[in-house]
Amino acid sequence: MSQTAAPAISSRLSAYVALTKPRIIELLLVTTLPTMVVAKRGLPSLWLMLVTLVGGTLAAGGANAINMYVDRDIDKLMKRTQGRPLVTGALEPTPALVFAIALEIAAFVELWLLVNFLSAILALSATLFYVFVYTLWLKRTSTHNIVIGGAAGAVPVLVGWAAVRNSLSLAPLVLFAIIFVWTPPHFWALAIRYREDYAAAEVPMLPVVATFARTARQIVIYTVILWATSLIFSPIAGMGLIYTSAAVILGAIFVLYAVRLQRTATPKQAMRLFSYSISYVTLLFAAMAVDQLVR
Repeated sequence: MSQTAAPAISSRLSAYVALTKPRIIELLLVTTLPTMVVAKRGLPSLWLMLVTLVGGTLAAGGANAINMYVDRDIDKLMKRTQGRPLVTGALEPTPALVFAIALEIAAFVELWLLVNFLSAILALSATLFYVFVYTLWLKRTSTHNIVIGGAAGAVPVLVGWAAVRNSLSLAPLVLFAIIFVWTPPHFWALAIRYREDYAAAEVPMLPVVATFARTARQIVIYTVILWATSLIFSPIAGMGLIYTSAAVILGAIFVLYAVRLQRTATPKQAMRLFSYSISYVTLLFAAMAVDQLVR
């Protein structure tokens, strides 16, 4: 291999990895594994955790890659996304789409053969919802885009539960609700920071089409609902003191950040809330797993 070929191959591989939005996948996996621990009431087998996480990674990566393929026109208009591989020309659209579809096929087959059919169907449904309902329909037409579209990001907890029990019940549906109502305040905070980007691309995110006061008020409302939902999960799933204490404290801090944003209308404060929202969901689900493992 020539000296120039190796960097070219490495650059192309990096571009394919970038298509999958690895940082978003990390967050999805952070919620899947603790869900499996709760479903098992202990530690599932390492093999089951591995194949479930691999399948979930492939499915999420494929969905994200399709999203980049569809959104490549507006990604050119937004400073935050101008470094994406389909914008820079690091990859051509057709190979990117083929790659994305291949990931989805691999995810479905892997989950079906190595986990169970229910988890495979759930993962596929998340992709279809994300692509057709959120990306192709709501994102460019409705202020409710991220509210309804957030359902796709909440499905991995259902996949994790189904992987262990091969069924669903009220407890995983409440977990689904936690991620569902967490998504709007999390994403709207980011959209406040990049409001001009979304406006330039004519994407009707709430901070673009509504006043700051209304956006901040909606963030507070969803954060309070999130706090309540996280507490409801405790008796429904039979959680212990570790999780319940974490849900109370972490939720209170989240509400505090939301109220501060309502009082201090700045992008800096919005990014503080955005950063905490990531810590919140990570710590909440970690506490969930620890609660079950300790007990």
